[in-house]
Amino acid sequence: MKNAFIAKTLFASLSLLTLFTPQSTHAQIVPQPWVSVGSQEGDVTYSVGARALNLGAELGFGPDGSTGVDVLKFISLPVVSPYVGLGYYSADKGVAFSGGVQVGATDNLFVGVGYNSIRGVNGQLGVRF
Repeated sequence: MKNAFIAKTLFASLSLLTLFTPQSTHAQIVPQPWVSVGSQEGDVTYSVGARALNLGAELGFGPDGSTGVDVLKFISLPVVSPYVGLGYYSADKGVAFSGGVQVGATDNLFVGVGYNSIRGVNGQLGVRF
């Protein structure tokens, strides 16, 4: 009887320990940076951005010397990540709206295409750590 009690206690303890042991996480708070090049009305536009926790920020350089920042919201799907954004640009350009999609090309690389109302259509290339 004593051996059965010890065995049941040991089994229950190991079960609870397994249940409440912290598991390793697959998602880390590591930003995913990218660069992009685009075109608006014949002018070349550039930007750099980063994404973490399904939020992103992008520093863009548009036509006529305008510079601005966009805040982006991503929707994480298994392979693609569409996003929408809102930004503000200098040189009397004002508020910008943006949207696009990023697609995982490999485990550590992703490509994307986006549209910004001030910077135009752009292609993106980024890395995952």
